[in-house]
Amino acid sequence: MKKIIGLSLCCASIILHANETQTLETINVEEKVNTKIVKDVSNEQIKSADLAEALTKNIPSISIVRRSGIANDIILRGQKKDNINILIDNAKIYGACPNRMDPPTSHILSNNIESVKVIEGPYDVENFGTLSGNVIVKTKEPSKEVSGEINLGAGSFGYKKASASISGGTDKFKVLVSTSIEKGDQYEDGNGNDFLEQQIQNGITTSPNPLVSGRAYSESNLEAFEKKTLLTKVVYNIDDNSEVKLSYTANRSDNVLYPNTPMDAAYDDSNIYSVAYVARDLGDFSKDLNINYSYSNVDHPMDTSLRLAGLTNYTTNHMNSSIWGTKIKNSMEVADSLVTIGLDTSVRNWKGNSYSTSVATGISTPIATTLASTDTTNKAIFTEIEKSFGELDLEAGLRYDYTDIDSINSTKTDRKYTALNANIFAIYNADENTKYFAGIGKSSRVPDARELYYGGNNNDLEDTKNYEADIGFEKTIGSFNIRTKIFYSVLKDYIYSKNGTGIFENVDAKIYGIDVSGFYYMNDEFSIDYGLAFQRGKKDESLSGQNDKDLAEVPPLKANIALNYEFDSSKITSEIIAVDRWDNYDSDNGEQELAGYAVVNLKYNNKLNKNFGFTLGVDNVLDKTYASTNTYNDIKYIGVGDTELLNDPGRYFYANLKYSF
Repeated sequence: MKKIIGLSLCCASIILHANETQTLETINVEEKVNTKIVKDVSNEQIKSADLAEALTKNIPSISIVRRSGIANDIILRGQKKDNINILIDNAKIYGACPNRMDPPTSHILSNNIESVKVIEGPYDVENFGTLSGNVIVKTKEPSKEVSGEINLGAGSFGYKKASASISGGTDKFKVLVSTSIEKGDQYEDGNGNDFLEQQIQNGITTSPNPLVSGRAYSESNLEAFEKKTLLTKVVYNIDDNSEVKLSYTANRSDNVLYPNTPMDAAYDDSNIYSVAYVARDLGDFSKDLNINYSYSNVDHPMDTSLRLAGLTNYTTNHMNSSIWGTKIKNSMEVADSLVTIGLDTSVRNWKGNSYSTSVATGISTPIATTLASTDTTNKAIFTEIEKSFGELDLEAGLRYDYTDIDSINSTKTDRKYTALNANIFAIYNADENTKYFAGIGKSSRVPDARELYYGGNNNDLEDTKNYEADIGFEKTIGSFNIRTKIFYSVLKDYIYSKNGTGIFENVDAKIYGIDVSGFYYMNDEFSIDYGLAFQRGKKDESLSGQNDKDLAEVPPLKANIALNYEFDSSKITSEIIAVDRWDNYDSDNGEQELAGYAVVNLKYNNKLNKNFGFTLGVDNVLDKTYASTNTYNDIKYIGVGDTELLNDPGRYFYANLKYSF
């Protein structure tokens, strides 16, 4: 049965690619498992512009790192931070905050996104540092016909959003401009507590320790965030076989509150520039030639001006990061195989300084260099090959990296790393309804400047290596589909934080797990999407002076199930996201036991006519009080004991009206 499914807010569409490619939005069930490209994030994920939340709702193996009402981080297969490679239109961006206030997912908003593809595991040799997986974000593309849309949204806790886009051009030249603004107040958890009230509930304001109590907010009713974005894209078709594409993305965030950490983001400004040249069918030695250049930068001061300790003098830690990169790759057909050869290079810079400001005079006084300017320079060569042997499809890749990490501070030790990474993936097409697949690979990533040098540290760290094996199958029986995958990952020299001290160590560890997902069409109106993910992680040996061997940030069993009802021009989705008790945790490094929970979400879409559409939804219908994110001390929290925990939002109503032309 040929049918396009609109992804509900669930694991729907978590159809595993043979190389574990997963996507959001719309899925054609007849697409091949290793070529699936899915679209329509900007139309489906309209509750908020937070990409992390959209990914968490749609892919069971991804969990949210809840730090605020917006700009949240993700965990993929029990790993986060630099262990996940995130690309936006083939460009990289790294947050500037050492406390992860501005992860890469926060610099592109869902209203500007056309598609998101997630490749789990070490099956990527084109990009530097893919350890546990790759999140590939593709923004909207311009069209030749004049078209556009206007969205007006509102939600609980003072949420307001407006966005607009317009596109048009000719056969040769096409342009897209998309912009948005959104803001929101502090959300309330299921107990009705906002950020300040959660701090009070956790004893922050009454702590006898003035350092802890001073980190509480100095007043209530503070706005939680405001974000503005701009996406512009130009495509020039040189001829039928070649084109040039220019893209610019701007993100401007102001006064983003982070209640369980000592500081808030005064602002967070980022820019992403990319230029791409594509030429096809140039001759026998070039079926497809791609040349990409990108540059991104983040300007991020965080301060204590909204806290009790900042009423007279507040502290600012002003961080900056940037990265430029160039990639050239050429694909050609050789002996019935598709062979790709490429060169990849990039330079990432990270730096920061802290200072104190008098509220009375406005005069700032330098405190310290928190991170001396550090360059991470990578040069690499890679190759890939794809070949079919009857029912068997093979994909293999190889990459060699040479990386220098240099600090401007002469007291810090410069580092050099070399790595040879490789993988092979096989797909056996038993029949048109049955596929078996397996892969094995090795990938690596170097330590970042914060892990090596932040503050007074000069940590001696090896690069992390991931040796992983994956096996799975996909089966369609009539209107029922199931895809499952088991993985086992051996991590050598895994970079691990030691209880919030700023000291990072290498430790050997293992992560293993299983993903199951699929769908069932009951009839033309009703369908079910389902998915679950389970991971478990263990250190081979506990850190020096510690006893706990549990690996931090490996979430418990997570399951999503959604019932979709489509009729006329409307669709209703009822969804449950259930997470088991988090009872395997690293108590030596700040984690704690978390209760399990089940959250019910409802969503109604109606296309009123060819120009107008309406969406109405409510998340956490039962107003549950729960915490999705644990408290691993790789960042700095406030409070003592387990008081740093932040609850997720309670019942949340939202509505969106869209006009398109």
